[in-house]
Amino acid sequence: MTQASPAPTSPDIAASTAPSLTTVGELRASGHVQKTLRAEIRDNLLAHLRAGENPWPGLHGFERTVIPQLERALIAGHDIVLLGERGQGKTRLLRTLVGLMDEWTPVIAGSELGEHPYEPIIHASRRRAAELGDDLPIAWRHRDERYAEKLATPDTSVADLIGDVDPMRVAEGRSLGDPETIHFGLIPRSHRGIVAINELPDLAERIQVAMLNVMEERDIQIRGYVLRLPLDLLVVASANPEDYTNRGRIITPLKDRFGAEIRTHYPTELEAEVAVIRQEAELVADVPDHLIEILARFTRALRQSSSVDQRSGVSARFAIAGAETIAASALHRAAVRGEQEAVARVVDLQTAVEVLGGKIEFESGEEGREAEVLEHLLRTATAEAVRSHLRGVDFSLLVEAIESGAMVTTGVQMSAHDMLEGLPRLGESELYDDIAARLGATTEGQRAGAMELALEGLYLARRVGKDTDGGETVYG
Repeated sequence: MTQASPAPTSPDIAASTAPSLTTVGELRASGHVQKTLRAEIRDNLLAHLRAGENPWPGLHGFERTVIPQLERALIAGHDIVLLGERGQGKTRLLRTLVGLMDEWTPVIAGSELGEHPYEPIIHASRRRAAELGDDLPIAWRHRDERYAEKLATPDTSVADLIGDVDPMRVAEGRSLGDPETIHFGLIPRSHRGIVAINELPDLAERIQVAMLNVMEERDIQIRGYVLRLPLDLLVVASANPEDYTNRGRIITPLKDRFGAEIRTHYPTELEAEVAVIRQEAELVADVPDHLIEILARFTRALRQSSSVDQRSGVSARFAIAGAETIAASALHRAAVRGEQEAVARVVDLQTAVEVLGGKIEFESGEEGREAEVLEHLLRTATAEAVRSHLRGVDFSLLVEAIESGAMVTTGVQMSAHDMLEGLPRLGESELYDDIAARLGATTEGQRAGAMELALEGLYLARRVGKDTDGGETVYG
């Protein structure tokens, strides 16, 4: 992507209405006070903190590490670079900064750079302000419009970020020295707002050099012209660790201009990992909590495995895509078998492993063993979930029934009703109800999933056997 991403949309934009003031004279009469962007962000952040409100909705696992560092950097008014492996929520964190700006801010109507009516900074705006005085028209800009995001790519140019001479304006008769011949790039157009640059090391070093004056002296240089523009903006960036990407680096002078360098990380707690999956996954079927937990444990095991290249990391998107895949498998089964409800089960986990292996980068010595590593770690994660939820359950009657010749058949294309009908009868035992209760299973599909987890746990504990052929699994 070489163009600036659209600004995120706040949920209150449709419900709120811009102020009705239309001229700078009306604005002054209203008692409006101009603030710098950094003061605006600082004041709004402190107001949230004093009120006990969470300024960082949707972020999990950063409460005691990244968030306090970020808050201190914003209070200090620093430009910020976030360093971390893929899928750690860096971009989401940057986009959350939008909520710390005022909802509406006045700008000079028609201005390219969105200047404050009290402080025009380009030649055209200063001329209009001098000519019109208190009649200078103003417009109102929502905070979502004050956030610009750019994915750094090797083909990004100085013109994209800073600006260039517009040949059309020169052709209209203006001289090359006329400041009105300049077409401003993304950074000047983010005046009085936040500009976020993702994957900053991917910017060519000569392009990074072009940002030096913007971040320190707050002026811009275009084809030999130096424009002293007192730009009021916050520059934030994200980057993968340089020792992994090998695609480039943040040049030392630019790194020095960022006031804060903050290292992000994957969730350290299982609950935070589960919360991220639940929040981000777009599920087309019911995925019970124990399956989400298995995916979370699976992802965390991959991050600790010596077989996986930990410099590349294991993105949260791995588990999110896994949850979406098993939900899709459940919906596919429901459509084929005519089930009224689509509920994911343990048998669907294998479908996720089959399609997600390519998202993991293995160490060079593990070539040919990728599937084996994934299946082993998935079994480990499943066993941990069984111990967590079914510890203390007496499975002796079920084990005895299977040892006596009973077999339980399931599979990705077997309906929940057929799977439950195939369970051995245990007389007056309430074992099945106990398992369902422990896993919160109330519907037929959920109960079938709960029984599958119990059977898989018995297999992993080597108390029953298991045979898998194609899409069918038999416990016996």
